[in-house]
Amino acid sequence: MVRYSVEVKGIVQGVGFRPFVYRLAQKLCLSGFVRNTPQGVSVEIEGRKSSCEAFIKELRESPPRLANIEKIGFTELLPKGDTGFIILSSSEGLCNTFISPDIGICDDCISDITSKSNRRYRYAFTNCTNCGPRFSIINDIPYDRRNTTMDRFLQCPACSHEYENPYDRRFHAQPNACPECGPHLSFFKNGEYLSQDPIDLFNLCISRGEVVALKGIGGFHFVCDAKNEEAVSRLRKRKLRYDKPFAVMMKDIQTVEEYCELNPTEKKVLASPQKPILLLKKKASCAVAPSTTKLNDRLGVMLPYTPLHCIIMQENEVLVMTSGNLSDSPMVFRDEEALDKLSVVCDSILTHNRCIYRRVDDSVCFVINEKNYMLRRARGYAPEPLHLDGGKSTILAVGPQQKNTFCLTKGENAFVSSHIGDLDDADTCKSFESEIESFIRLFDAVPQAVACDMHPDYFSTRYAYRLNIPLYPVQHHHAHFASVLAEHGLKIDNAIGLIFDGTGYGEDGCIWGGEALFGGIQESRRVGHLRYFPLLGGEAAIREPWRAALACADIAMGRETALSLFKENPDEARILLEAGDKKLNSPLTSSMGRLFDAVASLAGVCRQTSYEGQAAIEFQQLMEKEANGSYHFEIINENEIMIFDWRQLICDIVSDLNRGVSAGIVSVRFHRAVVELIAAASSFERGKTGSNSIVISGGVFQNDYLLENAVYALEKSGFIVFTNEAIPMNDGGISFGQAAAASYRMR
Repeated sequence: MVRYSVEVKGIVQGVGFRPFVYRLAQKLCLSGFVRNTPQGVSVEIEGRKSSCEAFIKELRESPPRLANIEKIGFTELLPKGDTGFIILSSSEGLCNTFISPDIGICDDCISDITSKSNRRYRYAFTNCTNCGPRFSIINDIPYDRRNTTMDRFLQCPACSHEYENPYDRRFHAQPNACPECGPHLSFFKNGEYLSQDPIDLFNLCISRGEVVALKGIGGFHFVCDAKNEEAVSRLRKRKLRYDKPFAVMMKDIQTVEEYCELNPTEKKVLASPQKPILLLKKKASCAVAPSTTKLNDRLGVMLPYTPLHCIIMQENEVLVMTSGNLSDSPMVFRDEEALDKLSVVCDSILTHNRCIYRRVDDSVCFVINEKNYMLRRARGYAPEPLHLDGGKSTILAVGPQQKNTFCLTKGENAFVSSHIGDLDDADTCKSFESEIESFIRLFDAVPQAVACDMHPDYFSTRYAYRLNIPLYPVQHHHAHFASVLAEHGLKIDNAIGLIFDGTGYGEDGCIWGGEALFGGIQESRRVGHLRYFPLLGGEAAIREPWRAALACADIAMGRETALSLFKENPDEARILLEAGDKKLNSPLTSSMGRLFDAVASLAGVCRQTSYEGQAAIEFQQLMEKEANGSYHFEIINENEIMIFDWRQLICDIVSDLNRGVSAGIVSVRFHRAVVELIAAASSFERGKTGSNSIVISGGVFQNDYLLENAVYALEKSGFIVFTNEAIPMNDGGISFGQAAAASYRMR
């Protein structure tokens, strides 16, 4: 007889790990105990040596489906002569454990709520150890019911029996409840509570073309019939979201296949336990209202991921399911705020009395070449840690201004927050600060240093300076570059990086965004960039792409020719150019995102925008891929720096447009030119350095055509290509790159 102490670290709480251990020990006739600890799960087993070895082997190789084991350590102890195996109460102490993300409803719970003989039939808060809310309801460690927003609900005898039975799939499922003892739904119309069945009232409102605010796991959504053009248009007008596509929820996979193209990888991602929003190509027969996606040929689709969603989708095929907020403010997640603020958009509110501790947005992904790429990392994924190879410190990386996330590292674990949003809104800034405080408490991680962007006016940067601990400013595009290398665990210091995005503060004080870098996680140097042009009117040029078009045309073709292209507003155009000559509110930029804006505007696609990236997105939609030809960038060597010169490209585009070439042909030729530039610049730098490792990142690569074709062209040229996958390649991945760079510099 032998006895072992087994310590398991990782995501092992709230995922059915203890009952799994209990059943395994019983099967192998082992005695001892298991309990949650602040470090993870602690187990002691006693029995035959062969049985103990079989226990450890199965623990490593076949853990519960939702568990993510980071480390298993074991030591031999003296036998105690225990006669049985028991589950002990959680221990207290310092925290070094992980927290499970919120997980979409499992098939067993779907069966429960759809079976009329089941006591949880149509119960909207059904869950088990394999699914349900986790991160959104926890306020402290360990993950016990008393530390969640379910602590107010006393379990009935039937639920208590399930909760205490190690052979039940609801054993220690902390949100476990039923209609007798758990949360319940409420329906409000015009601010007044209605006593009828909330689900019936919801379906009635949807059938009438109304907008309902629906409380989910991480906050409220605005919901309406996605096939009702009048309802969708009304939602757009009230929400002040005029052009950006809405996400939808569809009843099941079969419904998705009716509306969208769906390959096996997309099907797998869509139906995964994380249940993200997935961007899918619409079929020509797609019957959603035109206003749902506007000009976009992709539709953001998710499947029902809570019991409440499953219940309402029984009577509905496809519903708009968009964040419950006004314009770009944070998603509302508290009831009192919903009743106060959301009524200007919705006609009624379907809510419940299970409190949400923290706001958690939906995750967004897309699939290219059978790889899943993250566009927004939130529900289902955060705060599952990323590995930071060799990390030894506790670092807070506060991220950028737009699409903010922050990252808290603890040794080799990097906990990237859920999507916070743009730090231009006071409420979002409050959320940013409170969530940082929450992470520090949950992970018992007092930062030794802080990493931030170099931009002095970012809210996150100002926050970092206030902390009065060692500070590591990280240039925006290096953070993108480092995020890819760190995600893939690459310790090389000779990678080539092509980082294309919209805006990033450069080391020379200009606005970077079309960059070639060379180096590693700790440091990189700029080896190339897009030729500078002025942002006429400063930030207004981001909202009005015609200003970028005017600046580029002026440089490429001369003043009078440029002005002749803008006959609608010649006086304003001339004033802007004269201000640019005097360097008044006209910062220089090398941004590829702004060049996309300029070309789109020249092609007549989008003179003004209402959301980030709109011009580039709409420009891409027009591509006539069967057309021949490509424009070309010239690569000029200036003082050992590659300059990606677009001047002749602009001249050729204007020439084509003057000859009546369509915007769709201009679009495909421009996209091909960018792909050609990526391959040519990479080959140019390889000739100087001998490096075959290429990193591509930045928001411009959310363009699926560009990403797919750039990777193909680079691999065809013999490069090994690395991209962001587990974290966004847009600014949502910046904080992880900042943390990685700071970690290496501290070593």
